[in-house]
Amino acid sequence: MKCASNGDAKFSLEDMINDEIYNNLNRLSDSKYRDFQVKLIPGTSSDHMIGVRTPDLRNYAKELSKRDDISDFLNDLPHKYFDENQLHAFIISLLKDYDKCMDEVERFLPYVNNWATCDQMSPKIFRKNREKLLEKVRIWIASDKTYTIRFGIKMLMEHFLDDDFDLQYPEMVASVRSEEFYVNMMIAWYFATALAKQYDSVLPFIEGKKLDVWTHNKTIQKSIESYRITDDQKSYLRTLKQKNRE
Repeated sequence: MKCASNGDAKFSLEDMINDEIYNNLNRLSDSKYRDFQVKLIPGTSSDHMIGVRTPDLRNYAKELSKRDDISDFLNDLPHKYFDENQLHAFIISLLKDYDKCMDEVERFLPYVNNWATCDQMSPKIFRKNREKLLEKVRIWIASDKTYTIRFGIKMLMEHFLDDDFDLQYPEMVASVRSEEFYVNMMIAWYFATALAKQYDSVLPFIEGKKLDVWTHNKTIQKSIESYRITDDQKSYLRTLKQKNRE
């Protein structure tokens, strides 16, 4: 922890929780798990990975979310370590005030740089504020940032495939065109989940070849792997596979 004069007291207090978190993450670290995780997260090196398991991060996030000074950690962007980003995502997901939660999501999204942190961020409060959320989803999907787009599609998948389903939502996702692998994988995940929940409504998107070829075929692959798709549905989906263009 940095030492500070009285004039730098605020800076020193902010450092206190950040140093405390860093020390606790190191206490929870597992070097073998770190080495395993580095292989799964593109662009991450062991220099930026502490190696804390997800259950431990979730438990620690619950503890930290109750602290009055947690904003000092949330404001300290960008973080150096993957584990800090994961912890940040879990803390945001626990916030109970919608406006506060959305402000934190919006501030954090530009710093999200991998699929794991993106996918782990799932604010519970969004369930009760779908109308407001939808306004943000439209903006996120139109972004030029890979993980902002991915997060927007993920929110449509999590919150708008059941009672609130409307054909405008898969239309929004089908309109996305990207060269980014992690965007296209999310589109395929969305449509595979949509087929499982809204098969009759979503099937025309596959029959009508509304997705690019790779994403179309990946959607079918993920659907065939799903236990929520019937055998007859899987058989039919197999007939809709397209030949990849060279």
